[in-house]
Amino acid sequence: MLHICSTPQDQIARLVSALTAALTQEIDHYGRAVLAVSGGRSPIPLFQALARAPIEWARVTITLVDERLVPADHADSNAALVRTHLLTGDAAQARFLPLVDVPHDLAGCVARANTRFRTLGQPLTAALLGMGDDGHTASLFPDAAELADGLDPAYAQPYLAVTPPRAPHARISLSLATLLGTDRLLLSIAGASKRDVYAQASQPPPRPMLPISYLIQQQQTPFDAYWTP
Repeated sequence: MLHICSTPQDQIARLVSALTAALTQEIDHYGRAVLAVSGGRSPIPLFQALARAPIEWARVTITLVDERLVPADHADSNAALVRTHLLTGDAAQARFLPLVDVPHDLAGCVARANTRFRTLGQPLTAALLGMGDDGHTASLFPDAAELADGLDPAYAQPYLAVTPPRAPHARISLSLATLLGTDRLLLSIAGASKRDVYAQASQPPPRPMLPISYLIQQQQTPFDAYWTP
């Protein structure tokens, strides 16, 4: 479902409310919750607001939807973004699982990320996603050599390596299969161009040139998109 938000502040408030409800419900039922978040610059105000939400953060594990193969202190590191803007105040009590530990070892990072994911012993409670103007989500890029695996609903691994054809840095990304195993998917988008991409991706059938279409059009997992001008 697409939710139209009047302002960025309205979008942030609604996303924080949805995430707080999802994480709190999971904690109440199972004693713990797992949140996967995306990087980039647009989530910064959302992260800052989410960090102040009344959540039992000590019972939450936070990990990443995707990551660039860069050192932890690199300007393009999603882990650095999370540490700076989300793991603050009470939210600093959350357990954090980054994806890159040896920046020159893509295969090893993917293998270790998959092992850590499996030790969680539960699916993701929620995944906070973004979307590019090319229709990519997570690091599932159109024309990436690994896209077929990434979009395979039977792919056995939680994470896979992705080499984007145009974007910088090799990536680690959650697979479509794992995203569809999440309890709830939330998409944050802004601007007229992304509203147009979303509209295109909503038209059947789902197609590899718009990877986000596989999430928008599926009926397996609750999916909510929040758009603001």
